[in-house]
Parts: sequence; C-alpha cells; structure tokens
Amino acid sequence: MRIAQVVGSVTLNLNHASFERASLKVVMPLEPSVEHQNLVSDGEIIVAWDELGCGVGAMVAISEGTEAARPFRPDKKPIDAYVAALLDTIELDWQQIKIMNDHKILE
Repeated sequence: MRIAQVVGSVTLNLNHASFERASLKVVMPLEPSVEHQNLVSDGEIIVAWDELGCGVGAMVAISEGTEAARPFRPDKKPIDAYVAALLDTIELDWQQIKIMNDHKILE
C-alpha cells in the first residue's frame, strides 16, 4: 500500500461493462523526503478506482496490482489500483526514516 494525493478524476466516454458506475481518480504516489521533511512525488501518475468519494487534494492509501481487485471478488474488474483509505493525518518519524535511508532499507 502506498500514500498518494488525488490530483484529478477520469471520465469515460466508452467503457468496459464492469466499469459501470465506476469512479476513477488520478493519484500521485508520495514518498518521504528527509531533506525537505515532507512527502514528495516523483511525478508518477496512477488511475485508481474510488468507492470512497475522495476529492482533489485528498490524501489516500492505495493498493495496487492483484490486491487492488480483491474488494470485488468473486467479480473480476480490470483495475490495477484501488483507493483503500482516506487519510486524515500522517505523522512521520523523520529520524527513523533517515536511519532507514542511510541503511538502504527504503529505496
């Protein structure tokens, strides 16, 4: 699971039948930057299925890959990312993140 910020939404003109009434959001995954002591994006953009009604600017947790389709089982959805949670606050221990970076645990 990764932390991401919602930066937009997707509107489909034609879609696969399993996307009926889908809400798709454009999200940017974020990573901790010890230098700035903030979460930053590397510019990657992902489209994620949203059932929580998140808006632009919201911080979310996304699941990706096979795990993203699990909430729909036994139905099959052709998705690769799913908004799993809306995040109210995020608290990071910057000292611990620096130690992990120094030991190459975070990459």
